[in-house]
Amino acid sequence: MRKLTIFVLLVVVSLCGFAQDIPQHISYTRIYEFLDELATDNIIELNSAIKPYSRTFIAGRLNEALWQSDKLNYRQRKELDFFLNEYALENNHLPDSKITLLKNEKLKLALLQPAFHYQDSLFRARVTPILGMNVSVNSNGRIIKRWIGAEFQAMIGKHLSVYGSLRDISNNGDTLSSYKYLNLQPGYEYKEATYGGDYSDSRGGIKLSNSWGSIGLVKDNVVWGDNFHGSNILSGRAPSFPMITLHLQPVKWFELNYFHAWLVSNVVDSTYSYIENDTRIWYRQTNKYMAANMFTFTPVPRLKISVGNSIIYAERNVQAAYLIPIAFYKSMDHTLTKGIGTENQNSQMFMNISSRNIKHLHLYASVYVDEFNFDRLKPGNAEANPISYKLGANVSNLPVDNLSFTVEFTRTNILNYKHSIAAISYSSNGYNLGHYMGDNAQELYLALQYKPFRGIDLKLSYTDAQKGNEYDYLRRGTYNGITGTVSDIIKQPSLGDVIWTNKTLNFSGTYEVFNNVYAVLQAEYSNIQSYEPSGAAVFGERRMTAAETLNYFTPAFLQGKNVTLSAGLSFGF
Repeated sequence: MRKLTIFVLLVVVSLCGFAQDIPQHISYTRIYEFLDELATDNIIELNSAIKPYSRTFIAGRLNEALWQSDKLNYRQRKELDFFLNEYALENNHLPDSKITLLKNEKLKLALLQPAFHYQDSLFRARVTPILGMNVSVNSNGRIIKRWIGAEFQAMIGKHLSVYGSLRDISNNGDTLSSYKYLNLQPGYEYKEATYGGDYSDSRGGIKLSNSWGSIGLVKDNVVWGDNFHGSNILSGRAPSFPMITLHLQPVKWFELNYFHAWLVSNVVDSTYSYIENDTRIWYRQTNKYMAANMFTFTPVPRLKISVGNSIIYAERNVQAAYLIPIAFYKSMDHTLTKGIGTENQNSQMFMNISSRNIKHLHLYASVYVDEFNFDRLKPGNAEANPISYKLGANVSNLPVDNLSFTVEFTRTNILNYKHSIAAISYSSNGYNLGHYMGDNAQELYLALQYKPFRGIDLKLSYTDAQKGNEYDYLRRGTYNGITGTVSDIIKQPSLGDVIWTNKTLNFSGTYEVFNNVYAVLQAEYSNIQSYEPSGAAVFGERRMTAAETLNYFTPAFLQGKNVTLSAGLSFGF
């Protein structure tokens, strides 16, 4: 009984004693998948619609699972011990390591897993190196990707946290990431290069937090909406952007998430420029901002209903109204921008439902609404509302332990995510903030995952993605000799002529040898093809030949039928 009392006190201290909020980046997919598995098995409760989670939050959920370790299978218990070691500093102690170079009661320098940790009564910190290489080969060529950098995280007192990371990436070969390409590769702004593409990725921030909320200034990626293969609300694919964040959870049944972001418009402001040597003019980009909120309610345990809205606006200065975290921004916009010769900003609404009420089964759905008109629902009205929806199910550890199955379907209507004014489109650095397939598209994703031992993830997945006719958002006028309005565009049948398809069968194996030390092997068969649309063009349609379509949506390395083999090793992620 005494030991049990001590253990409970340790859990309470770890959950409540510290409240730092250092985000765990979404690229560490193994911890996100493990928490999702624990929630689906009804071990913990989780709002998986909002990512990233904080490292303190993750440590708390792992401690909850430790308290119920008798409900875990052998592999899960080993995974739990492994992850608890990764988040040891959040539980106020130094982690174990395989090879230690220097250690005392306050600090530890380890070679395996490579990291420096420090803690005292006021200050806790970690520094980890980032180093890795991945090689991909198919009949179209070879890509060698290398990266190097470091990550720093610190917790000061009980409420303040700071973090930062820098990765410098060298890509020798075809570039797989572009705002045009229809894939899940993270977005980057490349440096100028004659071959391949080099880029850097710097993230970081400072947060003040307590047990029921946090506020911060960060530059990071966010994902909103349950998904296993790309969210249709906020996918996190665009390059990280700076933002003010707010998270509040004063009671178990309600949670608020909000951010105000500074996006990259890629639109030149002709009135804002620098002059070099009185001869050359350098123009700056138009300001672009985004405000978004999500309210999550838990009416019964393990049922999460999230609703929210956002607005993207381009003003000379930040609009104070959009700093209000609980506002309905479309209504505010109607007041702020109404008038002769003015135009509204770009607003959106969304909803996510997640249910884990049946043990081993996670059901989820999300809807993104670009604009909505009830008249379009009337019989005989050919116009379709620009919306996107996702339906998904994940079965975990049933009927076989360590085996999971996922099915996910996404459908997005014409002109969803787009806007007639480029400066307020639903994008940053040109990358769509929503689903990677963009508008007028659909995707079926199936995945079978098996985890036989601690650290080993084997996954077999199939993707069937289709892209329909490509349209520019034109409200009215003449386009390619055809006169019309936006109504003529959204009257077109959803998908219509399928001009691009991707059928991919992928097998991947990942082994996290030590904390933050990975080995990855992957074999993939892909068939990516394009087709010319049939019939006459309509207003707003961007006509391309099959070859132009393939080059526009697909990197040369992945065009056609390919068997691609990849292998990689990394310290950090």
